[in-house]
Amino acid sequence: MPVDVLVVGIDSTRGWTEARLELAAGLERAGATVAEVGTGPVPRVRTFALTDLAEARLARRAALRAIAAHRPRAIVYMSSNAALLWPRPGAISLDSVAAENRPGRHGIWQRPVERRRLAQAPLLLVWSERALAPIATHAPAQLVPVPVELPADLTAPRDIDVLTYAGDPVKRRLDAVVAAWQEARRDGETMVVAGLDGFTPPAGVASAGRVSRDAFRALLARARVFGAAPRREDYGIAALEALACGCLLATTPSAGPYPAREIARQLDPRLVGEDLARALRVALDDPLPGYPERARALLAPYSHEAVDRALATDVLPRLLARSEP
Repeated sequence: MPVDVLVVGIDSTRGWTEARLELAAGLERAGATVAEVGTGPVPRVRTFALTDLAEARLARRAALRAIAAHRPRAIVYMSSNAALLWPRPGAISLDSVAAENRPGRHGIWQRPVERRRLAQAPLLLVWSERALAPIATHAPAQLVPVPVELPADLTAPRDIDVLTYAGDPVKRRLDAVVAAWQEARRDGETMVVAGLDGFTPPAGVASAGRVSRDAFRALLARARVFGAAPRREDYGIAALEALACGCLLATTPSAGPYPAREIARQLDPRLVGEDLARALRVALDDPLPGYPERARALLAPYSHEAVDRALATDVLPRLLARSEP
């Protein structure tokens, strides 16, 4: 039996798999019949150009099988990589573009193909207002981020001084965060590192290891400050969830759309800067009153309620209106 929407994604990270499942569930709540398909494991290759080619080929193969099985009226590709070799045009859900995260030789073939796809797509579902900033011409866009949980209770005791996430320690610049903490900390204060096994923490640092998303949120609910210094950040759901859970966000400016950075600047510009040690110290010693409450208000567009509303009123009708007869 044909479905309304097919969601096609690449299983390169747990985050992208969860994003695909979240979008499929949101479209179902909006009233659509939905099928979703992923690529399965992606082989590790040497360069970004080859990685993106491997991902695009796997996405095309998965899409072809799913189109034959489900005969969808409309398709949403999760990421521009998933759409690079699409077998049929569809909407694209994306956090950033190759013009920003694949500079120079790293995006030599991806950037021109991506520009065509972003112009040909019937609709772009962007995760932040800055996702398309480097692209001058593109299809109509609608803000549809991966939703962030807004806990009802923020009154739990805050017994963790600083929490950071280091699932990819190179991308997250764990060494820089630890160095900043060692400069900033005072006796008796501790930073907890989550998301990484095999990490040997120095004095004043503890390791939580790899944790589930629910366990990570539980740590956020206990943390006073979330520290971050990513090399670049396309979306950064960990920092958004930190703000949602009542943490103060101390971060370096970092390249990329990084919506949590812009929210953090509005909340307290002292906490966004290259001197992460200073930002951590200010966050611990001189937090602005009402920070968590103001953060939740600024996160309203990222809530499940807002995303479901956008899918029901702005996305699904446009997808199906453009669908094949």
